[in-house]
Amino acid sequence: MTTTLIDGFNLSAEHVVAIARDPSIKVGLADSARAALEESRDYIEATWMHDEAPMMYSFNTGVGLLKDTRIKVEHIELFQTQMIMAHAAGMGEPFSEEVSRATMLLRANAFASNYSAPRVEVLDRLLAFLNAGIHPVMPQKGSVGASGDLAPLAYLAAAITGFDKAEVIYQGRRMSAPEAIASAGITPVKFDLKAKDASALINGCTVSLAVAALAAKDARDLLADACLSLGLTLEALRAEMSGFDDRIHKARPHPGQIKTAAIIRNLLKGSTRTSHEARAVQFPEELRRTDIPYTPRIQDVYSLRCAPQVYGPVFDALDYVDTIIGNEINSATDNPLIFGKEGGGFEIISGGNFHGQYLAQAMDLLAMAVTDLGSICERRIARLIDPTLSWGLPRNLMTGIRGVNTGYPVVQCSMSALVMENRTLCMPGSVDSIPAKGNSEDHISNSTWCARKAATVVANTQYIVGVEMLMAAQGLTMTEALLPGFVLGQGTQAAYEEIRRQIPACLDGDRWFHDDIATARSFVTTGSVRAAVERKIGSFA
Repeated sequence: MTTTLIDGFNLSAEHVVAIARDPSIKVGLADSARAALEESRDYIEATWMHDEAPMMYSFNTGVGLLKDTRIKVEHIELFQTQMIMAHAAGMGEPFSEEVSRATMLLRANAFASNYSAPRVEVLDRLLAFLNAGIHPVMPQKGSVGASGDLAPLAYLAAAITGFDKAEVIYQGRRMSAPEAIASAGITPVKFDLKAKDASALINGCTVSLAVAALAAKDARDLLADACLSLGLTLEALRAEMSGFDDRIHKARPHPGQIKTAAIIRNLLKGSTRTSHEARAVQFPEELRRTDIPYTPRIQDVYSLRCAPQVYGPVFDALDYVDTIIGNEINSATDNPLIFGKEGGGFEIISGGNFHGQYLAQAMDLLAMAVTDLGSICERRIARLIDPTLSWGLPRNLMTGIRGVNTGYPVVQCSMSALVMENRTLCMPGSVDSIPAKGNSEDHISNSTWCARKAATVVANTQYIVGVEMLMAAQGLTMTEALLPGFVLGQGTQAAYEEIRRQIPACLDGDRWFHDDIATARSFVTTGSVRAAVERKIGSFA
């Protein structure tokens, strides 16, 4: 059994995604972090738990515009309960279990840095839920991404506290939190919160971060698979490869552009289908004069030739997004924060690390970059079904009785619907702000919505890229007999063989059902085609 220890400073995005998606990975608290948390909390209990202590926001004061109202020590525990109930105002469908897992992990890691000052028992409770597979049900809508993801995190806090109305997913069933806690053998079922515990739990844009970390990983995998779908389409269309010459890209030295061209050259290494000799073979539906010798194609259309210039910005954008997410994962993002003083002791300082603007802008960028990736892929899908644009591939990639069988134009139409949906989702949410709470929160980030819509764009584009793979493979299958002796590149051959293995009937038939399109998407979500290529040529992306 694998155990990952967290200390607040060294958790990677790779760890977050792995733990979110693999419940067998257990998480523990590093001894150094535990000792630091106990030291700061001992100071709090010994120094500030009286009614003459300095006013400290959300520790012994109300929140929002009630920041100047002192909470007496005798009311602090009730204050924790009331704070959670007041903020549990979310709505909509719940986040997925993997988002719930990532959120618990990220909140625990933020606490481990010893800037947030909850009791160590709160952190242990989060990890107990995570390790037991108890996933708080958190509504997706209601957070504006400032003062943290207050609404969804309040539901998480209610669940770990054991509120009767709190719900969780446990062993595949939705049930009350107390029922799941008892079934998992976690004690106590009802968990009392003390000073600062509730505000620490609900502060910080941790739900936004959880969604963002998962979406960024999926986008990175998607981009690698979009390189495969591009490579297969280049083979199916017998493309002109001069546009991928390394000298062109060194003349405009953007890292992502150079990387894309190098990936495609590697995938198509050894290909003779993308040669002048292959292009000289006239397909039955190819419109071409036969009274003169075939002349070189010279250059292809933009969706082929300019792929490095379109994919490159996506690579570079993901590098930026990954930097933001990496920093956020090991950041303290609630308010106020506690710091050690020279000579001993601690002080509490109010600030604004809960504001999610970094995540909001990064997710808007991710949505825009992936939308354009899907757009260029869809244009190649449209090209694959039109013989006037595909240099003679069968119309609609149609087999069987012409007219009786229609081919795949509606599949392309469905992909265009996803492109249009993505474009609408690209409207930036990070520039939108509505003041709230009596204008005490007069500028918000909208980070949760930005992350949610970016994740939707990634999910939509997984369909587009998977379908391009499948339709390019269809084109290769249908023209194989027309190009005897011509071979695919080392990487595209491996990809083609894997697609043929997974959906042999689809490539030989003339109908797609929902399951076939879902399988096409699974090429991306499971990485099966990518893995087959990597087994043959090694890592390529």
